[in-house]
Amino acid sequence: MFKRIVLFLATNLAVLALLSIVMSVLQNVFGVTLGNDGALLVMATVFGFGGSLISLMMSKWVAKRGTGAHVIEQPGNEAEQWLVSTVRRQAEAAGIKMPEVAIYDAPEINAFATGPSRNNSLVAVSTGLLRAMNRDEAEAVLAHEVSHVANGDMVTMALVQGVLNTFVIVLARVVGRVVDGYLNGNRGEGPGIGYYVTVFVLEMVFGLFASMIAMWFSRYREFRADAGGANLAGRQKMIAALERLSQTYGENTLPKQVAAFGISGAVGHGLRKLLMSHPPLAERIEALRNAPVQPVRTTVVS
Repeated sequence: MFKRIVLFLATNLAVLALLSIVMSVLQNVFGVTLGNDGALLVMATVFGFGGSLISLMMSKWVAKRGTGAHVIEQPGNEAEQWLVSTVRRQAEAAGIKMPEVAIYDAPEINAFATGPSRNNSLVAVSTGLLRAMNRDEAEAVLAHEVSHVANGDMVTMALVQGVLNTFVIVLARVVGRVVDGYLNGNRGEGPGIGYYVTVFVLEMVFGLFASMIAMWFSRYREFRADAGGANLAGRQKMIAALERLSQTYGENTLPKQVAAFGISGAVGHGLRKLLMSHPPLAERIEALRNAPVQPVRTTVVS
């Protein structure tokens, strides 16, 4: 957890430093007057990271409430016992604390992992997955989700989103001031209608590009989690699990807050693919088939 706090602080400082340099260049080299840039930087950082970090801290609670997931406190049958023991074994092999294990009611084949840290997480599977998959396939799906946790994907995604949010807020207002200054002849009378209209429009435009970057990173995470799942459970099991997903591929009842962390995502074509959180199944399977052979991990990582 200490490493995560250090990473968060370092990321914030790096963003502030970079934005300060950009704004200094605009003012001193290009003569663009930006007003109280210090206040803008602080405001952008607070709002940019605030929402992402609050979502991260509340992620387990939101996921449980949004899906109606039943956390297995004490296994009530053999299937629940198998789920808990499999996740425990994989968590030990991945070097993380035991996640909470849950089942949620949904018709599609899916599972997700979420939580504020590697050692405070939740792994949940759908009832549709339990009905449709055999044990080898389900083991691979659990390994995929445990890999998400072990990779720290929830924290990293929050930091990426925070950085992007901060840049969107700052850049929209910087351009808004430039446009407003041009429209009012740089008379310095305070923000006019040109500023507010420009900021409103650019926050949507820059926000769209930021979403594309975030979703590109999300797709990259899926390839890593697939590789981690293959490492923990076996490559053929992981491939078989992804092939089985094709039965309900594109169906996703997960809440928006955790949809990116499910093993199955939406289907997109053309430009819409740029906003997809998951790569196409065919690409994921091909990547696994072409990956170097890795031994299945069965020992505890210290």
